Amino acid sequence: MGLKGTVVAEGSHAVGSRNAGRDARSRTHGKPPRESPAAAGPHLPAAEPAVDPASTIDGAADIVRLRRRGFVLEGVTLGWNVVGVVVLAVVSIRAGSVALAGFGLDSLIEIGASTVVVWELSGSGENRRRLALKLIAWAFLALAAYLVLQSGAALAAGHRAGPSPAGIGWTAVTAAAMFLLAAGKARTGRALGNPVLAAEGRVTFIDGLLATAVLGGVLLDDLAGWWWADPVAGLVIVYYAVREARHILRPPG
Repeated sequence: MGLKGTVVAEGSHAVGSRNAGRDARSRTHGKPPRESPAAAGPHLPAAEPAVDPASTIDGAADIVRLRRRGFVLEGVTLGWNVVGVVVLAVVSIRAGSVALAGFGLDSLIEIGASTVVVWELSGSGENRRRLALKLIAWAFLALAAYLVLQSGAALAAGHRAGPSPAGIGWTAVTAAAMFLLAAGKARTGRALGNPVLAAEGRVTFIDGLLATAVLGGVLLDDLAGWWWADPVAGLVIVYYAVREARHILRPPG
């Protein structure tokens, strides 16, 4: 081929080698070297978050404590209203007071509602909880229906109740006790996540409202001679009772 041909061939070979190197570098530029499976090591699953046994024990202890508190609150409510039924039966008959008689019936309904909650707290299950809520709602409606009939009849007949110092004293103390019990039930029901206990707390709150309304009606009747204040006191609670029953039977959302 001659000396000139040999030099040209070798130069072409060198240029081709440099171009191939540049192409190889451009293809691999910016890409990290891949590790072999052996170098990467075996794939390990992500570690599960550790569960503190103490937190589980504390949660269970809180549930037991809250349930015990719920039983105590309902037990106090039951005892108070059992005594109240007897007291109100005596004073309402002596004074002929429609409001005091209605408040005695409200105490019976409160006894039923508290019994429902004790029954629900003693067991578990969604079916029992739904039935308990429905029973409380119907207790609200029964109270509202009775108050409408009783107060309407008293207003129509122009019934005048006699003075009752014992009735005034009992309703005043009962109003304070029911408001305290209702607040305790609301807090405990929320902390326990128990809608039945919370709903019955509203029954107790309405019981306190009714006691306050009855107290005002009896006082106005005794001190100012406003005979109609006694039966009107019962009508004040009808709106609240119906509203709570509707809230239970037709929850929002």
